[in-house]
Amino acid sequence: MSAGAAGGPRVLLRRLREVMAEPESAQVRLDKLVRAIAANMVAEVCSIYLMRAGNVLELFATEGLNPEAVHKTRLKVGEGLVGTIADNATPLSLPEASSHPKFAYRPETGEEIYHSLLGVPILRAGHVAGVLVVQNRTMREYDEDEIEAMQTIAMVLAELVGQGQLVEAAEIRQTEYARKLPYRLDGQVLAEGIAQGIAVLHEPRVAVERLIAENPAEEQDRLALAIGALQKSIDDMMASGDMIAEGEHREVLETFRMFAHDKGWRARIQEAIKTGLTAEGAVERVQMETRARMIAITDPYLRERLNDLDDLANRLLRHLTGRADTASKDILPDDAILVARSMGPAELLDYDRTRLKAVVIEECSPTSHVAIVARALGIPLVGRTEGVLDRIDAGDAIIVDGDVGQIFVRPTADVLAAYGDAMAVKVQRRAEYAALRDMPAESLDGVSVSLMMNAGLTVDLPHLAETGAAGIGLFRTELQFMVSATMPRLAAQVELYGSVLDAAGDRPVIFRTLDIGGDKVLPYLVGPREENPALGWRAIRLTLDRPALLRYQLRALLMAAGGRPLSVMFPMVADVSELRAARGILERELSRLERLGQPRPSRLRVGTMFEVPALAFQLPALRPYVDFISIGSNDLFQFFFAVDRANPRMADRYDTLAPSMLRFLRQIVQECDAAGLPIGLCGEMAGRPLEAMALIGLGLRSISMQPGAIGPIKAMVRSLNVAELARYMDTLLTLPDRSLRGKLRNFALDHGVTI
Repeated sequence: MSAGAAGGPRVLLRRLREVMAEPESAQVRLDKLVRAIAANMVAEVCSIYLMRAGNVLELFATEGLNPEAVHKTRLKVGEGLVGTIADNATPLSLPEASSHPKFAYRPETGEEIYHSLLGVPILRAGHVAGVLVVQNRTMREYDEDEIEAMQTIAMVLAELVGQGQLVEAAEIRQTEYARKLPYRLDGQVLAEGIAQGIAVLHEPRVAVERLIAENPAEEQDRLALAIGALQKSIDDMMASGDMIAEGEHREVLETFRMFAHDKGWRARIQEAIKTGLTAEGAVERVQMETRARMIAITDPYLRERLNDLDDLANRLLRHLTGRADTASKDILPDDAILVARSMGPAELLDYDRTRLKAVVIEECSPTSHVAIVARALGIPLVGRTEGVLDRIDAGDAIIVDGDVGQIFVRPTADVLAAYGDAMAVKVQRRAEYAALRDMPAESLDGVSVSLMMNAGLTVDLPHLAETGAAGIGLFRTELQFMVSATMPRLAAQVELYGSVLDAAGDRPVIFRTLDIGGDKVLPYLVGPREENPALGWRAIRLTLDRPALLRYQLRALLMAAGGRPLSVMFPMVADVSELRAARGILERELSRLERLGQPRPSRLRVGTMFEVPALAFQLPALRPYVDFISIGSNDLFQFFFAVDRANPRMADRYDTLAPSMLRFLRQIVQECDAAGLPIGLCGEMAGRPLEAMALIGLGLRSISMQPGAIGPIKAMVRSLNVAELARYMDTLLTLPDRSLRGKLRNFALDHGVTI
């Protein structure tokens, strides 16, 4: 029998409201609630488990199980079915609970006579506060309506938990002593810069006090008005001065605005109102479901889209409740460091940028919308800082080093002093690198090295002038596709590529065609599930199988060039036939230009990324089809050693400065030099002074790196005698050493090379 047979969710919600309003202890009310829920769900058992300190779930109330087990039965998160529900933060419905591999029998409860089980997490502010369970003696399948009813009930229970009458709020946090200790955390650099200031907690959740509706039709009207106000506020934001300029940051907000007009999102909220919830209660329920899905999603692009929906729900709640519960409406300290679990781009724009010095976000990736906007605004941002909110309080002193991805919470006086000195050194070095900006990257013995920069967003382009880079050695065209909710149109691609060429002026730009697939997933281009995605359907393999995708991108590049020089290279080429096929598509697009009377590029250079070792044995056959080669050191390293770069257990197993790796690179460089084929390198190796020194010693004369590395690499080049280094490296490449790192570092120290 479904939940509706006993009166439906509205009747139950009214009964829950009555119980919660009674002037009795929280425990008595909890006991009444489990009886009411069991009756409504037509279940023999209803139990409520709440989270205690140490990630332990305790049985707080039950109807049907042994009452002696209350406050005695405890399960760790992940233990048993209840612990599994808490661990995954998702519902679990089982017609035969004992057959589940996670089933754990507790004899004191007397639950052995029950077969079916339905459990849902009690979620509060995106965290699991407990688990609500019903059980039946018969084997039965719980339907979707019953699962939804249980989720709604769990949301109401979360409010009771939040009052602090059942479990003290302090208990589920660490002790004040532990929280006040100094703490250092490593994160990921998402927007460069260094800042020191006072922590401000973003706290995006709006407290919903009225959950149960008196008049559902009135709630639907309130929802419609609030959504209209939300859409207008986003339109106003798009018209603000900071966001008028074109670029990825504006595309981000266009996507955000599209979500605000999404009919599916609105329909889910309207359906929740029909169950008896208020408009804000319905929004919160949909929001909690979104957060629960985020926990299970690992793909950064899809996770970011759900973050956007979470952001929208918060903003809609503020319109419905008439409150602004985020710190954005407060008067910020002059040196505010914003700390958040997750954020949408619009939320960041709510803050006073004259007072906001840096941002720290637990859940954030390089292609996340908030990261793109932060880079556009020049705000340092460190992401992937799991656990920082568990260690920090509003008003804590904090240092954010967005150059290396470190965060210092409540630093000691010694750390402040030491870091102050380090910041002073950084400032001094930046001044020294800035002084080198217009000086040639030329060694002591007259060897010139072309120092190029990597880019992928329009916000990267000002770095060309700031760093004095010789050009853009790698423009990652896939980033435009990754920040868009739909496939970028031809006109949008032409506009982006044209703006890159405009910014570069006379400096060369090398555009890499789409390198998607693997860990770069596009929601509108779904491929097969792969066991080894790095070795699978990605880059040129994907675009040759989807020739229209490659054809339109090449068309956009040719149109953007508009008679100017153009350099294009193809990624992940493993066989000459792949490059021939790609060039064939390019030739057809060139013929199309001629038919339409449009100008061809004044000079067209075609290259390939060298990432797959198999290409080393095809260089003579490859030569007629390419004008240059660019070594992709990141992928080449993992393919050369058969190592997953993202696996922490493999991080220190192999070294890019291993003799075998360097000997292989020198062989490729020498063969290309002998054939008169220009060769360069782009990747992380190029951006580290010691590794860049080794690459120059091997014979490379063009390397491309992140913009912030150009100053340090130029300083290294200008202090280096390349001939001495090359002679020394000749004696090293046949050694059986695991790595030449120590020997090369000693060479640099002995010869005064700045590393």
